[in-house]
Amino acid sequence: MMKPKIKSIKQIFLFAAILTMALFSCSKDESTTEKEPTGATVYVAGHELNSSSTIAKLWKNGKATTLSDNNKAAYAKAVYVSGTDVYVAGYQLDNATAYVAKVWKNGVATSLTNGTQNANADAIYVSGNDVYAGGYELSGIGLTAKIWKNGVASDVSGGLQSRVTSLFVSNNTVYAAGWQIPKGSSKTIACYWKNGVVTYLNDGAKEATAQSIVVTGNDVYIVGSEYKDNVSNIAIAKVWKNGVATNLTDGSKSAIPFSVFVSGNDVYVAGVIQNTAAVWKNGVLTELTDGTKGASANAVFVFGTDVYVAGHEANGTKDVAKVWKNGVATNLTDGKQSAQAFSVFVK
Repeated sequence: MMKPKIKSIKQIFLFAAILTMALFSCSKDESTTEKEPTGATVYVAGHELNSSSTIAKLWKNGKATTLSDNNKAAYAKAVYVSGTDVYVAGYQLDNATAYVAKVWKNGVATSLTNGTQNANADAIYVSGNDVYAGGYELSGIGLTAKIWKNGVASDVSGGLQSRVTSLFVSNNTVYAAGWQIPKGSSKTIACYWKNGVVTYLNDGAKEATAQSIVVTGNDVYIVGSEYKDNVSNIAIAKVWKNGVATNLTDGSKSAIPFSVFVSGNDVYVAGVIQNTAAVWKNGVLTELTDGTKGASANAVFVFGTDVYVAGHEANGTKDVAKVWKNGVATNLTDGKQSAQAFSVFVK
């Protein structure tokens, strides 16, 4: 899969929907895979193209459910399961001019925004009876970081261009990862919010973003990337533990981690390194694809001793949505149309 060269991490997020639409083809076919033999139920959120638009999808043990109107472009970005309820965050083009941030509960959509401005819901977390979604809404300053609690929005931007990419709730404390552009700067800074109060993870000299956050005990783990310098187009994958950064890559190849999961003493990270889907366990890299075709690992979830990764790999000009279990790939789609998987939850 050929993609335009992206010169800044910020552009990846500002133009992600446009790039995805441009890359997709114009055919539709449903695909299913075998059920998990271990009794685990595997939920995957993503999207797939049909003959006229991009459709938000949820796969349960490989069987696809369509979440959105077949005639309106829509994307499912995150899935969370609480009890018997399945929540999906994403966005849909409800009118001709603006995307509306959405949460689907058991397939029924609720709009988080009114459609007057573009908005995305990129993250979701359920704590007790409370449903949190995170993302952004476009405003006069640009992208404005938002957290919705039970559909009610909180602006955590501080009046600056910003975006929430991930959420985690622990002991009634709401953590959010993302990025912000300080006043007088054009560079995104990796950051996280704790109950709406922002903390920067890098000094702003080089562009950076935070992509995923997990809290376990008193420890806060965040993954993201920072550019090697302000000249090259190489991002260095990082893990911040309680604000202290550890590099996952050495800068010889560009890499972006998209997801972190902590299981016991083990820290798992999923991402992409030089067009190769990758997983790091405690900093040790495993490549899921051979690098000959564009691929990305977008989410990781550990269930017992099994490691699940959701992502996609190019098949000619089209992307195939995939789940890797312990490194072994299963296709969620058959490659007749482009599809991508962005989130996995196992129960």
